[in-house]
Amino acid sequence: MFDPQTGEEIPVELFVAVLGASNFTFAEATRTQQQGEWIASHTRALEFFGGVPGAVVPDQLRSAVSSPCRYEPEIARAFADWSAHYGTTVLPARPAHPRDKAKVEVGVQVAERWIVARVRHERHFSLDSLNTRMAELLEELNDRPMRLYGASRRQLFERLDRPALRPLPVERFVFGEWKIVRVNIDYHVELDHHYYSVHHSLVGEQVDARLTATTVEIFHKSQRVAAYPRSYVRGRHTTTPDHMPRAHQKHLEWSPSRLARWAATVGPQTETLVRAIMEDRPHPEQGYRSCLGILRLGHRYGDGRLEAACARAVVVRARSYRHVESILKNGLDRAPLPDDAPSAEPAVRLQGHIRGRDYYS
Repeated sequence: MFDPQTGEEIPVELFVAVLGASNFTFAEATRTQQQGEWIASHTRALEFFGGVPGAVVPDQLRSAVSSPCRYEPEIARAFADWSAHYGTTVLPARPAHPRDKAKVEVGVQVAERWIVARVRHERHFSLDSLNTRMAELLEELNDRPMRLYGASRRQLFERLDRPALRPLPVERFVFGEWKIVRVNIDYHVELDHHYYSVHHSLVGEQVDARLTATTVEIFHKSQRVAAYPRSYVRGRHTTTPDHMPRAHQKHLEWSPSRLARWAATVGPQTETLVRAIMEDRPHPEQGYRSCLGILRLGHRYGDGRLEAACARAVVVRARSYRHVESILKNGLDRAPLPDDAPSAEPAVRLQGHIRGRDYYS
């Protein structure tokens, strides 16, 4: 086909499927032989035939076979899912043995002569346009009488193959890509730059993930442990609360607005500090524990002292629980604020055993 903007030629693949008894043929163009397109072509072939054969005999290409072997080839997992969905068997041809699939070898030659050759001078600017034209020529091919048999492929199909085909399932197969991943220490797995949670007990375990265009399923030892709508937002997390340890689940009870409202009951300076801490973190959740610790200091020292300590912390641009606690422990909340407070006054006095960064230079 041709690029509609530049007119550049774009090579495409020819997919051909042939039924064994009648030579009834399906053919279409695809962009690549990658697994998603390979399996989608098989699905459209079965729908074209109107049923499912007892066996499918493909080449041992990567999209069909994950481990090529003359005697026991290992079927690619997604292709095995496809065959299970349609209730058929995959019997890959042996490498370098074209006679194992002689019907389709001849079918490719026929498709090249009666379809590809007839469109070679046409200009199609999309795959849909090319396949629409190929479908017209395919109808002619299947209706054309064969001299050897004295009948067309379609006539033989109706007589021999159609009665032997199994019915199609109600639902069409949904292609899913399989990936093997390991559960990170934060009980999430990374799939296409998005993070999905599994139960925290699986940290460090290897799991299998199946990704479709709309869903994500995660399996551990063949048991599904999580399922989510697929997200294409990079760098974000999708988390199920029940997957979290108890200590982490407590954080879900809070939100930036709820913490700010609680801080406002102590005083405006406390609210200002709490908001500043959450804004200072890359994600507000990272500041929840600090804010909760600061607010609970009011139980020990009283709201009045806490408000004064937060006022000093705001002035010196302190942004942690430890700074506020140190102010209260040292009674600095009772000292008047300087008129011209430095922008980075340390809230904690360095002890003699702390070397400082200059020690390591």
